[in-house]
Amino acid sequence: MAETDATARRVVLGVAGGIAAYKACEVLRRLREAGCEVTVVPTANALNFVGQTTWEALSGKAVATDVWSDITEVPHVRLGQQADLVMVVPATADLLSRAATGRADDLLTNVLLTAHCPVVMFPAMHTEMWQHAATVANVATLRSRGVVVKDPDSGRLTGADSGPGRLPEPAEIAEIALQLLSAGRDAAAQAAARDLAGRHVVVSAGGTHEALDPVRFLGNSSSGLMGVAIAREAALRGARVTLVAANMQATPPSGVEVRRVVSTGDLARVMAELAPRANGIVMAAAPADFTPEQQADSKIKKDGDGGLTLHLLQTTDVLATLCRDRAADPSRAGQVVVGFAAETAPDRDELVRIGTAKLARKGCDLLVLNDVSGGKVFGQSSTHITVIDAQGAVAEVSGSKSGAARAIVDALSGRLIEAV
Repeated sequence: MAETDATARRVVLGVAGGIAAYKACEVLRRLREAGCEVTVVPTANALNFVGQTTWEALSGKAVATDVWSDITEVPHVRLGQQADLVMVVPATADLLSRAATGRADDLLTNVLLTAHCPVVMFPAMHTEMWQHAATVANVATLRSRGVVVKDPDSGRLTGADSGPGRLPEPAEIAEIALQLLSAGRDAAAQAAARDLAGRHVVVSAGGTHEALDPVRFLGNSSSGLMGVAIAREAALRGARVTLVAANMQATPPSGVEVRRVVSTGDLARVMAELAPRANGIVMAAAPADFTPEQQADSKIKKDGDGGLTLHLLQTTDVLATLCRDRAADPSRAGQVVVGFAAETAPDRDELVRIGTAKLARKGCDLLVLNDVSGGKVFGQSSTHITVIDAQGAVAEVSGSKSGAARAIVDALSGRLIEAV
């Protein structure tokens, strides 16, 4: 990225002529709220869905669709050269075809040819068009040239049709755009290369709840943000991702299968079901370590001024169980398991010492250490992690959870490549 200050991020938002163009209005609003300077470049057909006045009002900038407007500024070259990110929302089958073949018959396709920055496209079209051999070939061509092409969601399309081809929700699109802006060219190249294509990655996220009675539970402060960021990063890089979601504040990313769980027992059962067919497992969830010996059938009432005594039992150690089962199954020899440990420690050396001992005890390949001293990490958008293996520290990252997720997925991908 040319500049690091959020207010200086320059985004070109291309809009192709599809019904999903209305969602780009919300994407634009979110990017501007994040401090981005956004220039909208719609195709002529896109203006049949959302008019020029709307784009200019939302972006605060003049809008043009052809190379002849404001010709002294040479916009067909300048916009692509100066942008920090070019994105197309939605990218229709026609736009993908024109971009793949190097057409330059309007302002947007000219910008795509002159962009020096990362380019990300969000296709949206009917299922038959997305799955057609021509579109498949065009997407492969664009990815081979370093363009990030996000697989569309499955769901309701125009009319009564349903299937793959739906544009992701605006919040997800904006999150991916901001992630690529922060990470820069290398992260975009990884996403375009899809180094996890053909892999199945299972990610757990959130905190488990252990019921005391029908209205109360024992739980923790895990928000699920880290697990969701990992799932998003893995999916963007081509993996088939299953997110095992315990109780969490974060919204699951697009393009992943979601399995909902509540308790640590639920989590253990679902992870045991999915693990034999997974290439990689990331245990980012925060399972409760203890559960009540008995759950009351009705709400526990106050009894005078007395307190409440609970007898707690240890829950299943999900990570250790997954690693033990893997060791006993020769067919899972190449599987990579990543554990998480939220620890308190006076300094980094002690944190790594604690983590190294835990990694050996659990039997996982990588362990992500979070120093949660003083209430850090939980529910926050930033974090500080140390990724270790049996030989010591692999990576240390401070900053956004999306950046931390990228480091974790990098380490996972590296181990999977080594295992081949």
